[in-house]
Amino acid sequence: MKPQVLPPNVLRHFYAGGARIAAFRGLTLDSDHMPEEWIGAVNTTFGSVNGRGLSTAQDGTLVKDLISDDPQGWLGPEHVARFGNDPALLTKLLDAGQRLPVHFHPGREFAKRELGLNHGKTEAWLILEARLGASVWVGFKHEIALATVREWMHAQASDEMLAAMHELPVEPGDAIFVPAGTPHAIGDGILIVELQEPTDLSITLEWTGFELTEDESRLGLEWDTALQALDRSAWSEERLAATHGTELPKAADPYFRAQRIRGGDTLDPGFSVVIATQGEGTLGDIELHRGSAVLVPYAAGELQLGGNIEAIRCRPPAPDSEEGNW
Repeated sequence: MKPQVLPPNVLRHFYAGGARIAAFRGLTLDSDHMPEEWIGAVNTTFGSVNGRGLSTAQDGTLVKDLISDDPQGWLGPEHVARFGNDPALLTKLLDAGQRLPVHFHPGREFAKRELGLNHGKTEAWLILEARLGASVWVGFKHEIALATVREWMHAQASDEMLAAMHELPVEPGDAIFVPAGTPHAIGDGILIVELQEPTDLSITLEWTGFELTEDESRLGLEWDTALQALDRSAWSEERLAATHGTELPKAADPYFRAQRIRGGDTLDPGFSVVIATQGEGTLGDIELHRGSAVLVPYAAGELQLGGNIEAIRCRPPAPDSEEGNW
């Protein structure tokens, strides 16, 4: 079983972007609202009835079907013993052509209770490109009353929402861990590799200025229920610092893992999505260049990375990791 180069899987969305994905992947896109590419995806967009979001291999076979047909070969025995044939990972490229709305994602318990799903949406951002002065916003500076959140939503008070959150300047090479429930927004002019739990669960507190309505902002839930998934607590400077660095913290391991790899490295056996970020080289007998995306099965065994290539290896949760308090 060998690694497979993945064809493009860029999705139209409610916010602008896509030009950086097109340049990175060597594509031509027909819309300025194609800001996300789902790579190796086995889950669909929220509420999809036509498989929107699912990735295919080069021969057109759904990645989901490849894994279901041979979960041990693709995912490995330890992963299958804990997660079955669920890869427990979604990898994306995200190009923020405009600032994303202030939003948050439900956690696992909420998703199971209210939506009947096994995964919430904890995520992480690995910054590939960022315009000078680019920022993201993560977590509230002070505890926020639910009534205040509702007032912001009613008024669509964007400036007040952003002012209440920590603003983090970002540059290429940064890594930011975003636990489920965290209010956040991504500023314009940023291209990221995003690792996340395999769902499409977003609750947006803003919708004005986006191709989005209030009804589309709450996952089909009543607001009284949807807002229960929001972390309204105060994020200390220490808590904020623990999310932001050049590598993901250990707290991410129960959700996903990321490794920065380069030519000369030997990769241990394991299911992963490898995204080449710089240079040229090889992964086994596959040629890589900036923008290559490769799906690697466990059964490919140990692999050598050759040339002057640099890449990000996106991996599922560590099978022996335990979710802790954040």
